[in-house]
Amino acid sequence: MNIDSIKNGIVLDHITAGKGMDIYYQLGLDKLDCSIAIIQNAKSNKLGKKDIIKISDNFDIDLDVLGYVDPNASVCIIEDGKLKSKHKVALPEVITNIARCKNPRCITSIEQEIDHTFKLVDKENKVYRCIYCESKLKNN
Repeated sequence: MNIDSIKNGIVLDHITAGKGMDIYYQLGLDKLDCSIAIIQNAKSNKLGKKDIIKISDNFDIDLDVLGYVDPNASVCIIEDGKLKSKHKVALPEVITNIARCKNPRCITSIEQEIDHTFKLVDKENKVYRCIYCESKLKNN
């Protein structure tokens, strides 16, 4: 299979196989008005298999969302058909309004205006807890 390179845009690379569509929706790529290619289960020397997303337009990527969904991903900025910069993402220390607290007694369930904020408490196991009620966020 041959997927053309892009002249200007963003390539999300080294996505864990199977997480490409989750990232597509979490980043709101379905709402963009540009060409997007999602390559699933591409061969990778490093990972065995990986997903890749190519976006033929520049836009602000929420690195917290990307880092939460797949901290192994990388962001490549392409200009004039050449790699301008490459960034590795990481697990964010705090995530806000990326996930919702499931505790029915949490203040975020009662007060609509309060942000759903979670703090990383265990980096190795990717465990986040609600800053209001300490409920554990289910792993993504």
